[in-house]
Amino acid sequence: MATILRYESRVGQLLRSSQLRYAAAYVLITSAVLLFLNIYAPIMIRKLTYSAQRNAILDKAQLIVSSFSNQESLDANKVGEAAQSVQDLYTARVVVTDGGGRCLYDSLDPENRSLRLVLYPELAEALAGSDAVYIRYESEYIISKAAMPIVAYNRIIGAVYLLERDPDQAALIAGLQRTILWISVGLEAVVVLVSLLFALVFSRRMGKLFVSIRKMQGGDYSVRLPEWGHDEVARLGQAFNELARRLNQSEEVRKQFVSNASHELKTPLASIKLLTDSILQNDMDPDTMREFVADVGSEADRLTRLSAKLLELTRLDTQPVEERELTALEPVADRVLRMLTPLARKQGVRLELDCPPGCGVLSAADDLYQILFNLAENGIKYNTEGGFVAIRTDVAGDSLLICVEDSGVGIPDGEKPHIFERFYRVDKARSRKAGGSGLGLSIVRDMVLRNEGSITVTDRPGGGSCFRLSFPYYPMPEEDLS
Repeated sequence: MATILRYESRVGQLLRSSQLRYAAAYVLITSAVLLFLNIYAPIMIRKLTYSAQRNAILDKAQLIVSSFSNQESLDANKVGEAAQSVQDLYTARVVVTDGGGRCLYDSLDPENRSLRLVLYPELAEALAGSDAVYIRYESEYIISKAAMPIVAYNRIIGAVYLLERDPDQAALIAGLQRTILWISVGLEAVVVLVSLLFALVFSRRMGKLFVSIRKMQGGDYSVRLPEWGHDEVARLGQAFNELARRLNQSEEVRKQFVSNASHELKTPLASIKLLTDSILQNDMDPDTMREFVADVGSEADRLTRLSAKLLELTRLDTQPVEERELTALEPVADRVLRMLTPLARKQGVRLELDCPPGCGVLSAADDLYQILFNLAENGIKYNTEGGFVAIRTDVAGDSLLICVEDSGVGIPDGEKPHIFERFYRVDKARSRKAGGSGLGLSIVRDMVLRNEGSITVTDRPGGGSCFRLSFPYYPMPEEDLS
């Protein structure tokens, strides 16, 4: 019973499918073309055959008429002798009449000389002075009738009537009609079968696509369609697979992000919980109390920084790119180093700026400042006392190159491919001590990419790292430099 229901469901889906409607339309179009061919082709064949028959019977009639051209009048004996001399020209019947329509000779009864009136319409037209030809198709014959006047000294002295039955031409026409009909039936059968097969194959391929879409709606992003062929459905399948791959990748990144975020939030929350429990459950002197409260504040600050960076990442992922404007690089870089001067003095790090005036970057509001600030801040935090952090710029063709380098401990080669991943830390213990969350470089990369730039990291000769940024170069207008 279940098998029958599934079969009926598939049949119902096929009957409602657009593929079947397209196939039916194609069958109807080909049927109309073949029907037209079956009507038009026999008509043209008959027309050509009739034209050949008309010329042939008129030529025969003209030949018989020419045999009486030297006679001033017609009598039965002379007509019979002349008609007998050309009897091989006809196959059915020859009738010769005088000017009054009386029969002088009839090939069906050549001995009869009764001078009876012959009232055939063709003879009436011929006696009136016109050639008459009538051809029709009857079952097994093509019947041709022709009549031509006999003229002597500008007067009509009689007429010749010819009747022919041609079974060979009739059989040829009938055979051609049957051949065209059977070819049309065969072609239509092939068209119907091919159209149904196409509809079934296309419907099955689309059905697989719909099933995969429903699975994807249910959260299964691992589904894939077979990629074969080069038609529209194949390209649709390739686009679907690419979409599924990206969604699967995004889902994995989301799960990893949620897991990492939960882990990062859990640590300071657990510390705050432990510290507050210790304060509530133990009698402490004021100095110890202040120390515990300061630790709670430190963990709260850490939560605040982590929340701010998570919000920044969410903003970068969800909000459209802000309208970009041309920004002078030198004042932005100078402001970044001035804001980081207190931190640099505390760490014992020297700050340097080498930026020629007139360099501009087309960026969204505050993005350029945030990029340079995060990179320079990391260079200060993970540096050594007496070291330096420098921002240097150069122009190479149509590109503006920015290098933020430091004299710190550097980044191991095995860690470089991962440093822009969210929540990734090179030295986790050191990063936590420095207050890092593993999100700063990820934010920098997203900001660089959405401003049509690129970022790479290399080792600095003599120790440390160099983050190289590349943006399209725009010279600043002179009025903005004054």
